[in-house]
Amino acid sequence: MSANHLARRHAGRSILVTGACGVTSRTVVRALRRSPLFAQTRLVGMDVCDNPFGLYEGLYERIYRVPPSRDETRYAPMVAQICAAECIDAAIVIPEPEVLYWAEHPMPVPSLLPPPAFARLAISKATLYDQLQGSGWVPRHAMLTREQIAAGQRGGLDGWPLWLRDGSAGSTSGKGALCVHGDAEAAAWMTLNPRTTAFMASEFLPGRNLACLLLFHQGRLLKQGCYERLEYFMGHTAMSGVTGNISKGRLINDDAAVAVSLQAVQALCAKTGEAMSGLVTVDLRTDADDRPKITEINLRPVAAASAFAEVPGANLIEAWLLATLGEPEAVGPLEVPFPPHNRMFRDIDGLPVYVADHHAPALGDAVLPPVRHFQPDTLHLEGTR
Repeated sequence: MSANHLARRHAGRSILVTGACGVTSRTVVRALRRSPLFAQTRLVGMDVCDNPFGLYEGLYERIYRVPPSRDETRYAPMVAQICAAECIDAAIVIPEPEVLYWAEHPMPVPSLLPPPAFARLAISKATLYDQLQGSGWVPRHAMLTREQIAAGQRGGLDGWPLWLRDGSAGSTSGKGALCVHGDAEAAAWMTLNPRTTAFMASEFLPGRNLACLLLFHQGRLLKQGCYERLEYFMGHTAMSGVTGNISKGRLINDDAAVAVSLQAVQALCAKTGEAMSGLVTVDLRTDADDRPKITEINLRPVAAASAFAEVPGANLIEAWLLATLGEPEAVGPLEVPFPPHNRMFRDIDGLPVYVADHHAPALGDAVLPPVRHFQPDTLHLEGTR
């Protein structure tokens, strides 16, 4: 089937995006708009609407306010009403609690999500680490109560520094995270995070900060892509240096990161007896010898997903929606090579910018304005000179 025929057919689709006002969901929409297949697809959002900016940005035809998925008496009936009223063909589900809910419950429209038992294992960092302990794919770790930290206990972990963070299921953006160098720092950090009931302590990994996105359909890996986080928004204001959203990154081809990520996902599915589906993001850090270890598995893509959409053949969100709509064979290559000097830049008041060939100018050099392709909700820079 030709690309033009696919584009015409998908222009008549109606797609529901959950968590519509969130950073990741809006990035997903921008990636779809970069796809020639889905540039004209009708998009409807739903969200708890805690972030009003997303309501008025103009990425969706309309956004419905819904209760959180834990409100089962109201959530499921309202989703069904929206899907019926808007003639929804498929859903892209982003927030992890919603991913778990959709995976565990019959829903009115198709979605391509991780299977439920896998999702329950991955959404809890402590459970994930326990399941993969001894594999060499995760750092040494221990769950610590506030009482244990106050008593100077480390759960059997030797040596400093340790990475300390919130250990609750579904916590994101480095919540409660800090590299601590002793008992006093650990106790002080606990005091500064009074709402965190349990912390995960793990060996500190000093190397590269990576993410590996893997798209599966009925047990088959359809597409993969990696990127490296280089700098974070307002990182200097957070004691951990991690704020959850990168300001600078780059797309990379990293066979070692993919191998560890794929092995871990396959091992978890072997434990649960499920065939893997959906798009997951495996976060990794490398140790002092540049060996990648998994820090968490997210049941969704991440905010850097729009950068992949700028490279022909690498749009993971396009591939995700194609597979969701029953067209996995149209996804394209498993992986494409990325330009060696590419960068992704993000700013508080601007749309994400992808630069295919970035070189920092020397003193006295002039940078010519790049060629710009404007669409209603995205900006693409071909490169700099």
